[in-house]
Amino acid sequence: MNRKILGKLGEEIATCYLEANHYKILEKNFYFHHKEIDIIAQKKQTIIFIEVKLRTNEKYGLPIEAVTIQKKRNIRYVATYYLSKNHLLENAIQFDVIEIVINEKQSFLRHIENYEM
Repeated sequence: MNRKILGKLGEEIATCYLEANHYKILEKNFYFHHKEIDIIAQKKQTIIFIEVKLRTNEKYGLPIEAVTIQKKRNIRYVATYYLSKNHLLENAIQFDVIEIVINEKQSFLRHIENYEM
C-alpha cells in the first residue's frame, strides 16, 4: 500500500475515533502555503490541531518519532493562520498527535493530548 493511501487510512481511523469520543471535526487536510494540518477539531471550547501518524511496521520507529521539529513548526504556522482567518485567536487551543500502528503482530491507536509543539 502506498504512503498516500496509508495516510488517508490513518486519517479516517483517527476521525472515527475522535467522533466516537465527542470531538467535532472542523477541517480535514487544512493547507496553507503547502503546509498541512491533518485534522482540526473542537471539544467544548478548545480548538485542537491534530497530526496523525500511521505505521505498518517499526522499522523506522514509532509513529510519534516522525513528528519532527520542522513538522512542529509547520503545524504551528498553519494553526496560527487558521485561528486568525476564523477569528478564533481568543479560543483555547491544543496540539495532539494520534499515532496508529497496524501490522501482523499488533494494532493500536494512541491519542497523545497536549503534545509539545
